[in-house]
Amino acid sequence: MKKIQVKVRSNEDNSYEILIGQGLLSQIAGDLVEASIAHSHALVTDSNVADLYGAKLLSDLGEVLPEVSMIVFPAGEQSKTREIKSFIEDKMLESGFGRDSSVIALGGGVVGDIAGFVAATYMRGVPCVQVPTSLVACVDSSVGGKTAVDTPHGKNLIGSFYQPWRVYVDTDMLKTLEPKQLAEGLAEIIKYGVIRSEDFFQYLEANIEKIYDFDDATLLEVIETSCRIKAEVVEKDEKEQNLRKILNFGHTVGHAIEQLSDYTISHGEAISAGMAIEGEIALGETGWSKEEQGRLTLLLQRAGLPTEPPRGVNVGKIIDVMKIDKKARKGKIEMSLPECIGKMKEHEGDYGIKIGEQTIISAFRS
Repeated sequence: MKKIQVKVRSNEDNSYEILIGQGLLSQIAGDLVEASIAHSHALVTDSNVADLYGAKLLSDLGEVLPEVSMIVFPAGEQSKTREIKSFIEDKMLESGFGRDSSVIALGGGVVGDIAGFVAATYMRGVPCVQVPTSLVACVDSSVGGKTAVDTPHGKNLIGSFYQPWRVYVDTDMLKTLEPKQLAEGLAEIIKYGVIRSEDFFQYLEANIEKIYDFDDATLLEVIETSCRIKAEVVEKDEKEQNLRKILNFGHTVGHAIEQLSDYTISHGEAISAGMAIEGEIALGETGWSKEEQGRLTLLLQRAGLPTEPPRGVNVGKIIDVMKIDKKARKGKIEMSLPECIGKMKEHEGDYGIKIGEQTIISAFRS
């Protein structure tokens, strides 16, 4: 088992551990008894994960903890709404959950985001245990404390920074994933190499296919390295004032693509296309080279990910969505762009770069 300490001490000590290894699902109940973080526990999951892992974890928890309830909502990005958040909160209130409660988020990114947001606001904040079951959740959404819901105006526009009590990454649970679901996580993993570590990018170039073979050593290496990179960034900038903006590479364009598809395009696919397009933008803005752009697009393609926008996409609508993206400032589109593999461009002390509309249009047409 690998252990990563995330040291977050902005206003108070919100530090926590990420545990990575095989068979960790069976460890959670005992850990919660030993730590005594809460009297009542709300196990929040979705309709896909409930049968796969929810019933087992509920049984484990019920054997050793006094009060446990499982709350299940429909799977999919369409459930990441204020209405589903209210549904979860109402279930907890109806069950008499008080301030001595915890929320256990068992699932992919949608479950982690919405359950984390519930934990941040329920009784003004209760402990949250993140148990990611998808690769993208293991390496990205479960780490760093970003919680949110979507609105008709855009993704993640209503939310909070709220660090978990602990993150359990059980790599055994990844073995039920389809190749497309693995690819979704690989988009975020490749991003970490681009933004922070050329060595890691080279490792991925040499080993990307092994992930699809569920090679345990490779899976452990890419998950641990990804989590360490994100933890290091979050420790330095918890609330995304500057450095943490680099984690948004590919997400300005990607979130717009995802939203305009009505979430028929997965998060990973959208972020992959977003990185390829934002890489094209970087060619004229940061010194990012055509050779590096070629390496990025080739690695994404080898991972089974798209490197072009969806056919028939309306660039004007993409731009409109990006203008109200949470990263925009004064209606101006802002992106974090690579200078070279392993390093993001810093402009006047800021990792956010304002990008003109014509530059974006040209990148979509290239």
